[in-house]
Amino acid sequence: MEEQINFSHRSVLLDECIEALSIKSDGIYVDGTAGGAGHSTEIAARLGDGGLLLALDQDETAVRVATERLSRFGKRAEVVHTNFKELGSVCAARGIEHIDGLLLDLGVSSYQLDTAERGFSYRADAPLDMRMDENNPLTAKRIVNEYSEEELRRILFEYGEERFSSRIASNIVRARESGSIETTGELVEIIKRSIPAQAREGGHHPAKRSFQALRIEVNAELDVIAPAIKSAVSLLNPGGRIAIITFHSLEDRIVKQTFASLTGGCTCPKSFPVCVCGNKPQLKIISRKPVLPSREELEQNPRSHSAKLRIAEKL
Repeated sequence: MEEQINFSHRSVLLDECIEALSIKSDGIYVDGTAGGAGHSTEIAARLGDGGLLLALDQDETAVRVATERLSRFGKRAEVVHTNFKELGSVCAARGIEHIDGLLLDLGVSSYQLDTAERGFSYRADAPLDMRMDENNPLTAKRIVNEYSEEELRRILFEYGEERFSSRIASNIVRARESGSIETTGELVEIIKRSIPAQAREGGHHPAKRSFQALRIEVNAELDVIAPAIKSAVSLLNPGGRIAIITFHSLEDRIVKQTFASLTGGCTCPKSFPVCVCGNKPQLKIISRKPVLPSREELEQNPRSHSAKLRIAEKL
């Protein structure tokens, strides 16, 4: 199966992630975004017979590829077809009460971007899809053709930080009056027409922000981050690590804020003479500033240029 799938697995910040997890040979680790199993392979390779890696992914193709690539580790590695938000139930189903580390590599994979028919890329004409989990009933086509103009504007502005969101949303609604918008190519042309020529010169592709916004909406990407972190922290053994790679400011902000909320203790007003909330710090931050790709990695893998790695440890 693997030979038929060109699943790129050039893992971003690979060495930095492995160092961050501080892997114990008999520990239990979770790669919540297995993808092409690049990170998973390096984690599993460091485990002994008493160790276990759970590799999760919501993409069926990633699950097939990861299963093949991790098969040489036998019982030390198990691949599960699920979203990382289900970490708690995955562990409970296996009688796992505690883990020693979690890795999340957020965002879209190179395979998904490079497989035109998945509809993630604005560089190839394909059906409007963008689903990471192909069982998901919500597609980019449904959003583009069924969401109201105000909903479209909000998504483009909030998730894509697109300053021409109002114009793009208006032109999408106008275009679909003549018939359903079916492909990424059609959408790209609408977006291009919506952005002034001067603003299209240089810099990023004019559709980049809009495609990011639609992808986030389709997959509810931002909604699952904070709950998944809190679930993982509740499972971590003391000294266990959580390492998260983000690729845009919206993801990074959620990770940073969630880590901060779990490192703080008492939230009572300063005027209170004694603590009544009972909140205790659960994490300590290992990387005050995010870890960034090296110059060598940036040269070898341009897609890593916006990656940031944040690391925290269970108290």
